[in-house]
Amino acid sequence: MPYMDNENAERLVNTYADTILRISYMYLKETHDAEDICQNIFLKLLSKDIHFDSSSHEKAWIIRSSINACKDHLRTAFWKRATDLNEAPDIPVHDDPESELLDLVMTLPKNYRISIYLHYYEGYPVNEIASILGKSENTVSAYLSRGRKKLKSILESDSSEEISEMKGVMNNVQ
Repeated sequence: MPYMDNENAERLVNTYADTILRISYMYLKETHDAEDICQNIFLKLLSKDIHFDSSSHEKAWIIRSSINACKDHLRTAFWKRATDLNEAPDIPVHDDPESELLDLVMTLPKNYRISIYLHYYEGYPVNEIASILGKSENTVSAYLSRGRKKLKSILESDSSEEISEMKGVMNNVQ
């Protein structure tokens, strides 16, 4: 029996679906798995009597639940036996990233890309990212700094016109 009315459920989907999908994609690098995680988070919200103190508490819960669901998904036995599609050259791999910058962010190690996503895309300050990830503020600051340096290094080695425009964006971010 659902605990949430349709209006509130629709508000949650409209407000957080994109955030859940992006976080899940950052972890899993697979659109269909990210969509499954998104669906599972909303099912959990609809089927349990969860109350939030504020909108920031609600958003933090959704982000933390998304991260935990992704980690659980990656721990399943399927992933331990699965072969990466990039290792199967005869099978075409569908690539969904929205921009070249997102492609570059996706090449970063998981901690860097999640920290960069939460900071630059979701607008979270370092102290809240630390709380969400269960890391210290210094660790998150280091992830952000190292991630930016890696992105800058990648951007400096590429000479395409669109990448050149992104270099200016990265210089302004620091």
